[in-house]
Amino acid sequence: MAQRLAAHGQFDLAGIFAPEVDGYGTFEAICDDPSVDAVILTSPNDLHEAQSVAAALAGKHVFCEKPLSLTGASARRIVGAAQDAGVVLGIGHERRFEPAMQEVATMVRDGAFGTVMHVEAAFSHDKLAGLPKDNWRTRPALAPAAGMTGMGIHLTDFMIWMFGPVAQVQAVTADRSLGWETGDVVSVQLVFEAGMTATLSAILHTPHFIRYHVFGSDIWAEVRNDTHPDTPGGQAHLVISKGGGHTTESFPWTDAVVDNLTAFANAIEGTAPYPFTPHQMIHNIEVLEAIATSAATGGTVRL
Repeated sequence: MAQRLAAHGQFDLAGIFAPEVDGYGTFEAICDDPSVDAVILTSPNDLHEAQSVAAALAGKHVFCEKPLSLTGASARRIVGAAQDAGVVLGIGHERRFEPAMQEVATMVRDGAFGTVMHVEAAFSHDKLAGLPKDNWRTRPALAPAAGMTGMGIHLTDFMIWMFGPVAQVQAVTADRSLGWETGDVVSVQLVFEAGMTATLSAILHTPHFIRYHVFGSDIWAEVRNDTHPDTPGGQAHLVISKGGGHTTESFPWTDAVVDNLTAFANAIEGTAPYPFTPHQMIHNIEVLEAIATSAATGGTVRL
């Protein structure tokens, strides 16, 4: 992230606060520095609310790594603090900016699917499989419902962006191989206020895999994506089925992280609105909280 910021024409990297980096001694020092216009948070999930609110109260624009927080109430406090302070709140859902997903969103917006029937979504990888078992990402208090905070949260962001609010969820987790307290598999069924249904899964110990499949009464469209924002290379493939025929379009890797940062900078400069609404940011965390509750209790949670 720091390298991307340093190379970005709309940002001047003022400094870094991290235990292993010489820079600001405390987070409070960043908030107190009048030369700092914005902060970007890549801290553990349980610190997001306190740091976001403190930065907003200091008049700093805030870009927070996903998830924005861990409960709906906390997300509402973060969004409210940013709104009250008149600062821009950005969120690290860079996958929205990938061309294949932008194309599917346009198709949904244009009504190309007819009636949307169902969505199947999966996002898995093993990039974190080597973490020690005492890492904060292995603990349900900080990273609930297995891979939801790292991967599944992107899928719910896609769905809320394209299809609106979720009405209910039912989730289950499993610990198959890693021995993490939070689990290494999560599977979720969702029902949307619009009536459509969806399923998602996120697995923390399997090779990289992304699939997003929208089924409509007129067509279906599937994105298979072997790219990762941190690693240039790979492609996303969009397959569309209509009238018995199939078309395939391939999209090369793009730096979606930079695209998201550019949108954040443009919103700060007032040249374009940030493409995530406050409701979308809050509702995604409400859905995350509901999934975590369902996985813990074994019941259906209505939002």
